[in-house]
Amino acid sequence: MDILYQDDALIVCVKPRGVLSQEAPGQANMVSLLREATNGEIFPLHRLDRVVTGVMVYAKTKAAAAVLSAQIAAHTFRKTYLARVHGVPEPQKGTWEDLLFKDSAKNKVFVVRRERKGVKRAVLSYEVLAVDAQGNALVKIALQTGRTHQIRVQFASRRHPLLGDRKYGARDEATFLHLQSQSLAFSHPVTGEQMTFSIQNDW
Repeated sequence: MDILYQDDALIVCVKPRGVLSQEAPGQANMVSLLREATNGEIFPLHRLDRVVTGVMVYAKTKAAAAVLSAQIAAHTFRKTYLARVHGVPEPQKGTWEDLLFKDSAKNKVFVVRRERKGVKRAVLSYEVLAVDAQGNALVKIALQTGRTHQIRVQFASRRHPLLGDRKYGARDEATFLHLQSQSLAFSHPVTGEQMTFSIQNDW
């Protein structure tokens, strides 16, 4: 776990693969790790799947958590992701909107056509940055909504599953899911200063 920045209000860090972003007794999780590292309270604000790595921010006070959570709700808290996907989405830049339904028993999300109980609207914007020799695309993604497995299922439903994503149809030899929370941008909950943090992808 790398810590990129911290002060009295918040801490910005890089979540490793295999670690939960939320607190869970008996399992490796960021809240417990950060609490031990800072010897203080930690308040989670957003989530990353256990199998996903990337930059995250946690609040150190209830007041900071409330301000940052309000930014998330108002969509002024910006998150950018990088993914490697099978094939090249066409067009190479655009916005996708889908209706998603989560099957909690299977811990899997599906694109559906009609509104019904449990169905949620999901929107993301994407841009292809590069295409490798195997015809796989490196894609930058900005979420407008934060649904469970949203990036994974929206790309897979268009026959562009992420490399290493066996749950959503990838049949490659990748040893990990090629998805990373690459950058965060938000206003500091106390000073109002605009803050941006980014990391390089590790693949």
